[in-house]
Amino acid sequence: MPTVLITGANRGLGLELTTQYCADGWNVIAACRNPSDGPELQVLDQKYPSLNVHALDVADFAAIDNLAATLKARPIDVLINNAGLFGPKAKAEGDPRQEFGHMDYDMWAQLFRVNTMAPMKMAEAFVGHVAASTQKRIVTITSSVGSITRADGQIHAYRTSKAAANMLMHNLSFDLQAKGIITAAFCPGWIKTRMGGPDAPLEAPEAMTRLRTVIADLTLSTSGRFWLYNGDLLPW
Repeated sequence: MPTVLITGANRGLGLELTTQYCADGWNVIAACRNPSDGPELQVLDQKYPSLNVHALDVADFAAIDNLAATLKARPIDVLINNAGLFGPKAKAEGDPRQEFGHMDYDMWAQLFRVNTMAPMKMAEAFVGHVAASTQKRIVTITSSVGSITRADGQIHAYRTSKAAANMLMHNLSFDLQAKGIITAAFCPGWIKTRMGGPDAPLEAPEAMTRLRTVIADLTLSTSGRFWLYNGDLLPW
């Protein structure tokens, strides 16, 4: 069976992806900062022998290298960079630290480390694992607010980190083409999760089912593009 590695797998979209891939019989490597803080993930770990849970803080690049070394003998068909940070929310939380005139630059650097630099580090560390697989896919969950065409101000730290992640995945499509590796950036849509909030119009099971279908249908000719969960292309 194929293998998928998912970061940020203990809650939200990562947990839903882990659940679905496990149910479909995949070998799943679920990585998250604190597995003990994910009771639902622990239940899945007891239910599916094909699930392996690993502690991983993607902001710790040495830890990424260590996990890659631990898994060195395992081909990985799909690598999903799902772990991410949104940062302070001015509207929802009254915290303006990523708004113009109030920027917290240390926070901004942390968002870039997790949302942009970590997917690059994951790609570098696991490129051999992915190249040794059958499906050869590296996917990063980004956001439509990272589209420069759609930008309309505010949440500058999050927007710029996701725009940079989109650029990264496009660039990697050229760097990794010779290895047969396909890359993609995905906006998962506005989904009812802790990050998305209760007013989001989408439910995670339906959206992640459709996103997985698009991942499965990716080809080298479509590598490096920016997709919505339902297969629509998004503007850069």
